[in-house]
Amino acid sequence: MNEIPYWKRKTLAEMTAEEWEGLCDGCGICCLNKLEDWDTGEVAFTSVACRLLDAHSCRCKDYENRQATVPDCIRLTLDEVETISWLPPTCAYRLISEGEDLYWWHYLVSGDRETVHQAGISVRGRTVSEEVVPVEDFEDYIVDWPLRVRES
Repeated sequence: MNEIPYWKRKTLAEMTAEEWEGLCDGCGICCLNKLEDWDTGEVAFTSVACRLLDAHSCRCKDYENRQATVPDCIRLTLDEVETISWLPPTCAYRLISEGEDLYWWHYLVSGDRETVHQAGISVRGRTVSEEVVPVEDFEDYIVDWPLRVRES
């Protein structure tokens, strides 16, 4: 039986909570601190990661309670997917919202949670914790790699 995967037959709004959560590829890019230019609204990524990010797995160490520890942590909802400009071009939520398919390295396609790391998409090995970088130094850590798409 060759059933069409849920992300190809459902919109984001039609997905169950479990399907929605299943779209996260575990890249960790959302967990990077971002700087916004107040005049232009332009957002720059830094390689400074949230204190709750596990640098190896690229997953939150306390996902269920993250907003108690990090009050400004974004809980991605359908509205946010449609309005947040900084979602990376490889983000499954963004891709599905735009009618695109998931990349080969997404675990729902590959069957392996390690392929996001093997493909060089994740933040693994590229971050420093916000616990060791003063906020006033975040500008020294601006990076552009979260906005690049690597398909191979």
